[in-house]
Amino acid sequence: MSQTDQAAKIRAGQGFVAALDQSGGSTPKALRLYGIDEDRYASDAEMFDLIHAMRERIVTSPAFTGDKVIAAILFEQTMDREFDGQPAATYLWETRGVVPFLKIDKGLAPENRGVQLMKPIPDLDATLARAKAKGIFGTKERSVIDAADPDGIGRIVDQQFEIGAQVLGHGLIPMLEPEVSISITDKADAETILRDRILQGLDHLPDGAEVMLKLTLPEVDDLYAPLVDHPKVLQVVALSGGYSRAEANDRLGRNRGVIASFSRALTEGLSDDQDEAAFDRQLAETIDSIHAASIAG
Repeated sequence: MSQTDQAAKIRAGQGFVAALDQSGGSTPKALRLYGIDEDRYASDAEMFDLIHAMRERIVTSPAFTGDKVIAAILFEQTMDREFDGQPAATYLWETRGVVPFLKIDKGLAPENRGVQLMKPIPDLDATLARAKAKGIFGTKERSVIDAADPDGIGRIVDQQFEIGAQVLGHGLIPMLEPEVSISITDKADAETILRDRILQGLDHLPDGAEVMLKLTLPEVDDLYAPLVDHPKVLQVVALSGGYSRAEANDRLGRNRGVIASFSRALTEGLSDDQDEAAFDRQLAETIDSIHAASIAG
């Protein structure tokens, strides 16, 4: 796999990033939205088999190609599985032209000072080495901001860049994700503080280093323009964060240079009981709408 070609595809930004990285905590909800209730599985192993089948159905659909989906974020178990008889990362890049990323965070610590830091990530160096060997291009690591607390946001940004430096050390590109909750009353203030703290973090990166940023769609259009234009930012992507696909697409289209990285909004309207024609048709419509919003800016 050519990292140079993959980086060029991400930098061009002519599409969006599919977030297919639901973990143990978010998988039951994702399956329910897909039409699979808890009575359909009796163990975590069965649950993960079902979510993998959903992911495989998505990535092997005719609509899921690198023309509009430029990258996909995988859960660690997915990285270790196959799509259509090929290792997952190999299939994505070599068959579909989609750049593979890996979710590396292990969940959130309890809230403190208005933020939830990432829990410790055991054996991260070993995971990163394994990911590199499997053809993964980059990683994604999520933490959450629930209040416009400068100290808390500073701590969350420091942690993101600390983990990011570890990822860069393995020749991978980190996608830093300090998510701002969409329901908080001081969201706009939190986003301004976050932007300014990220700019400080970028200034301390070594020359030649690049990161990606995955951020909540902001209250103020183009708030993140200084990040989009920063020479050490490969790409800025937006999470849907609980917005409907329609609202997420509308907000996305108003932010220059930001592309989508949607999870729930990507699978909205898909169902386990759809026949292949209906499934493929719905997925194609979804991909078209998210792609259009991603390139609108």
